[in-house]
Formats: sequence, structure tokens, C-alpha cells
Amino acid sequence: MAKRSKFSAPLTVLLSLACLVAGTAIGLLGRAFFDASTYKSDEKPRTVVEGALQIHFLELGNKYTGDCTYIKAGETDILIDAGSRSTSVPTIKEYIDQYVTDGKLEYVIVTHAHQDHYAGFSVTDGSIFDLYECEVIIDFAKTNQEDRDTSNMYGRYINEREAEVAAGATHYTAAQCRENGNHTFDLGSGITMEILDSYYYYNEAPSENDYSVCTLITYGDDSYLFTGDLEEEGEEHLVTMNELPEVTVYKAGHHGSKTSSSAALLEVIQPEIVCVCCCCGSSEYTDTDANQFPTQAFIDRVALYTDRVYVTTMCMDYDEGTFASMNGNITVVTDKNGVRVVCGSGDDRVLKQWEWFAEHRSCPDAWK
Repeated sequence: MAKRSKFSAPLTVLLSLACLVAGTAIGLLGRAFFDASTYKSDEKPRTVVEGALQIHFLELGNKYTGDCTYIKAGETDILIDAGSRSTSVPTIKEYIDQYVTDGKLEYVIVTHAHQDHYAGFSVTDGSIFDLYECEVIIDFAKTNQEDRDTSNMYGRYINEREAEVAAGATHYTAAQCRENGNHTFDLGSGITMEILDSYYYYNEAPSENDYSVCTLITYGDDSYLFTGDLEEEGEEHLVTMNELPEVTVYKAGHHGSKTSSSAALLEVIQPEIVCVCCCCGSSEYTDTDANQFPTQAFIDRVALYTDRVYVTTMCMDYDEGTFASMNGNITVVTDKNGVRVVCGSGDDRVLKQWEWFAEHRSCPDAWK
């Protein structure tokens, strides 16, 4: 289908300038140290990875916690969410353009209507929908958002999505995928993607988080689970409504919150590798240290199954807006040689090995 041209040349110039401005890093104690105006995700040159299945957990170019996962499955390109702020769009574009060489995203999944997950889809003149030809859009079936005025992020998202559909994209809600029996997608090369069933696709939820679209990717004996910000009660329903396997990779629910990654879910999926998308130790949502992402409660529960926990970014000073790469852009690559983790920062230490962990968290017995 022909891609519409919706944004102007001046905007293209601005996006290019934003990417250039992102190029200066300041050294601190031998590690990359950034502020909001000089961000570059990795101090070292990036390495473009190869492999039949690649799952990239992206840093997002600011001090805020957010989600953006890019998946390369053979020749199929998938984007799950595009947080954390609208200013993250140039950062996302710069990164995924290393892999998306035809300007096309075969699948876009928007988990739920929270800024830190869908801001990049909600930009007037310059959203992800404007920058890429999106073939299939799958999003949340319900929301507590009501204002569809274009001054509101939800309203802008609906307008941007509908413009992409008018240009030829196919749109389903997660509920429609399940109800129509069109919930498993063949991505080629033996890789499948399933939109899992969830109670809150059909019922009102107390939290926007519970409307999250949940996705399972399978490649041979390996499975990869993405649950957005689904909370504990939603996870319990997820377990009862689906036949979940033990998983190779689990994207930590709700950024490693204490209210997600429940015992009921972890007991079933027993993850081998856990990737946390957050600005570690940030006071964005709470001043209580134990409840800052990744929380002590999350760590205590996941430690029973694995110590291979990786985190994208670390907050240095929230008020100053400074932050640094922890593991950086985290890529899990699966190929004929098995599964490996590639850390964009060049530092592949797991969470328990970081100084931040020693200073702010109690080490579970399983990790000693």
C-alpha cells in the first residue's frame, strides 16, 4: 500500500537535528552519563546484531520510565509500544532504522493508553505511524480514557491510528483478535506470535494497566512473554485463560513494579531471562526507595527462578534530569547457536552485580 506523506520537510529536518543533538555524551566515573539534552543511548558504537529472532528492549532518551520493544523475526518487523514521551520518537527511529530498511512495520502492538507506552504513536505530524508504513495495528480493547479531543493524548492517538487505517493499515483490538479466532500470526522462519486472552479485554478494570495487550512469541522450544503493565489480578486471569509455557524471556510486567510479576504468574512461566525497561531508581512515581523500579518485591519474587535480570537505564538524579545506561539497549538474540543477551552499553552485568543494587536492595537468599 502507498504510504501517505503527512508531515512536512521542516519536521524531517527537526527530527534529524534531534538525532544529531543526541550525539554528545559526558563521561562520569568511566560510564556514560547523560542529561535530557545530550542523550545518546550508548557511549560505545552500537553493534548491529544478527539472528533469526531478535528482541530489542530500547532505552528511550529521557529520565522517564517507558516501554518500547522492537522485534525482528526473520524479515518481519514488530514494534510493541513507543514510550516514554513524544520526544522519544527520534531515539526510537534512530535505533530501529538500523534494522527496518524498507520503512515498513508489519505489526504494531499498542498495549494500553498510558503515556509511557503510547506517546510515540500520539504525535501530530511525526508519530511512529507517520514515519513508517504500518501494516497491522493491534491495540487495547478497552480504556478508561474518554476525552478524544486532539488536545488530549488519547484523542491524538485515535486520530493518528485512524489516519493509518485510512492509508491501508488493518486494525484489530486484542478482543477482536481473540473473538475472530485471528490471534495467532505466522511470522515465518518457524516463528509465531499469539495475542493471549485476557479478562480485561472484555471487562472494566480498576486500572488502565490491566487493559494491556499480552503477547507470546514462540520459536522452537523458546517462548517470549510480553504483558505490558498488567497487574496482579490481571495476571491471575492470564494464567487461567491461557496455556502459558515456561518462558525463555519475560519482559518484566509494569517495569518491575511491586504490583506485577505476581507469584501466580511466575510459578507458571518460570523465566530464564528477565528484562526490565525502566529508569532504575527513579523517583518519578514514588519517593519510597523500595518501591522504585525495579522494586524489592519484584526482585524477591523473580529471584526464585532466575538471577539473569537485566535493566535498561539507571537514574542518576531525577530532579537534574540525569541518567545513565545500565545494560543499555538490551537485545536477546535466538539463532542456531542458542539464546544470547547483547547489552548495548557494553556492560553485561546482571542486576545483582550492580553497585546500585548493593546500595538500594536486599539480596534474596536465592541470589547469594
